[in-house]
Amino acid sequence: MSSEVEETLKRIQSHKGVKGVLIMNSEGLPIRSSLSPEDTENYAALVSQLAFKASGVVRTLDDTDELAFLRIRSKKHEIMIAPDKDYVLVVIQNPHEN
Repeated sequence: MSSEVEETLKRIQSHKGVKGVLIMNSEGLPIRSSLSPEDTENYAALVSQLAFKASGVVRTLDDTDELAFLRIRSKKHEIMIAPDKDYVLVVIQNPHEN
C-alpha cells in the first residue's frame, strides 16, 4: 500500500475509541486489518453483506443514487462503513470513549 494510505490508516487508528480498521475489496475479501484474524473474517463477511444489501436498498429507492456511507451504532460499538467502487473501509469504535 502507498505511504499515503498507510498514514491515513494510522491517523484513523489513533483516534480515541477506535478499536479496529478493516479494508476489503469489492468482493468482501480483507486486504488490510488491524483486527484479530477471527474478527477480521467475521466483520468482512458480515459487513460486506450488509453494505451490499444497503446499497441495493438505496438503488431501489432511487436508481440515480448510490450508498456513500453507512453508520451502525449499538450499545457497545459503532461501525462506520464507507464503500467505494473497488474497496470498502470499515472502522469499528467504542462510541463511549469520545
